[in-house]
Amino acid sequence: MNQLYAEAGVKRKDDGKILGLRALLVIGVVVGVILMMLGGLFGIVGIVLVVGMVYLFPKLNVEYEYVFVDGQIDFDRITGKAKRKTQLRVDMEQVEIIAPKGSHALDSFTYVQLVNKDFSSNDKNMKPYIIIASVEDKKYRISFEPSEKMLGMMKQKSPRKIAQY
Repeated sequence: MNQLYAEAGVKRKDDGKILGLRALLVIGVVVGVILMMLGGLFGIVGIVLVVGMVYLFPKLNVEYEYVFVDGQIDFDRITGKAKRKTQLRVDMEQVEIIAPKGSHALDSFTYVQLVNKDFSSNDKNMKPYIIIASVEDKKYRISFEPSEKMLGMMKQKSPRKIAQY
């Protein structure tokens, strides 16, 4: 059995929007606790507010995992280090090109209408790769950060679709 298999994962860096939302959730918990201390109807509202905030807080912790198996790439989103959901599945036959962000190989897709999917960490020090693929009658521009092993296996499966420049 000669099966190509590689996986990689990245943790999404928090941007200003996520940090602001976390601050609002903390403030919501504080307000909920104060309302619970008041008792009565305010106490019930406070309990609902605290439970809601505690439920939402882990959902802001997002990781992405990429799994490459025999010419198929799965992009999974992991929230709260517990819940996994496959966001997109791409077969190498559907891929037009895979190239580093900013590569001239992607220039011909500049003015093409594409659906953007970002599965990268948003880390300024990392250089993501871009996949241009047609999946279910939609053209996607997928941003992700594969490992060297994964890139090597993709190149082994479809050498003409990987641009290293």
